Amino acid sequence: MDKWNQTVLSEFILMGITDLRELQAPFFGLFLSIYAISVVSNLGMIILTKVDSGLQTPMYFFLRHLAFIDLGYSTAVGPKMLVNFVADRNTISYHWCAIQLTFFILFIISELFILSAMAYDRYVAICHPLRYTAVMSQRVCWVLVAVPYLYSVFPSLITTIKIFISSFCGYNIIRHFYCDSLPLLALLCSSTLEIELFIQICSVFNLVSSLLIVLVSYILILKAILRMNTAQGRHKAFSTCGSHLTVVIVLYATLSFMYMQPKSSHSFDTDKMASVFYTLVIPMLNPMIYSLRNKEVKGALRRIWKNLHKHPIRN
Repeated sequence: MDKWNQTVLSEFILMGITDLRELQAPFFGLFLSIYAISVVSNLGMIILTKVDSGLQTPMYFFLRHLAFIDLGYSTAVGPKMLVNFVADRNTISYHWCAIQLTFFILFIISELFILSAMAYDRYVAICHPLRYTAVMSQRVCWVLVAVPYLYSVFPSLITTIKIFISSFCGYNIIRHFYCDSLPLLALLCSSTLEIELFIQICSVFNLVSSLLIVLVSYILILKAILRMNTAQGRHKAFSTCGSHLTVVIVLYATLSFMYMQPKSSHSFDTDKMASVFYTLVIPMLNPMIYSLRNKEVKGALRRIWKNLHKHPIRN
């Protein structure tokens, strides 16, 4: 079809999680609970790591940014998805669709490289403990979070611009619950080869390069742990890495399944289930994983609780 024969679209219709009406109310309750827990726990982690004096270390600086990113991409998707469960017509405007796609890609790429920065932080802490404070200075920490944020702007904007300047055929039903790149590509009638290639290259580069940093860091960490003389020292080193490793494995496995397989292998129903997991479930789980396995976070929560009891808020 000639690209000039396109229909000008003003909105898209989102198919949502399910088209079964009897599941709309239960799913709304379930995902509202998940999103609410995610917002409260990530906001709590941001505030806790900001105000507690015992959590003013590079590890918690990165954890604060991880919580901010989790809050960002779950909020880019969650509220609109919840509205769609109760709305008669699940629509999103053309421009809001582009904005949602941009912010979602920006936050998800930032998360990959923040996790890499956290792996490097753990490497320095375990392999070079005497130089840790000097190496992981405040300036270095800010560079390690600023670079992912700045870099992620480019692929997110380029992907969105390439899709939204292309020709839509007039068919505006997105087989997903938010505006993701793969379902949007299915609506284009102009050639998608260049955009697909760009998305594939970016996805592989982002996943492989960030994972490579994580793997190299943990190989060096493992070597250092095996050289430790005491079982107590080895256990302490492992415990500081356990939460981070859990988060990395879950996120990378899900994203690799979504974005590194050929387009012909994609099933939109399967993709939707994977998307629910990494857009809503993972942001809810991350602060829980870090708080439940972390004595310092538990200690900070206890200190705040005691302070609230000592100095109750009076009207």
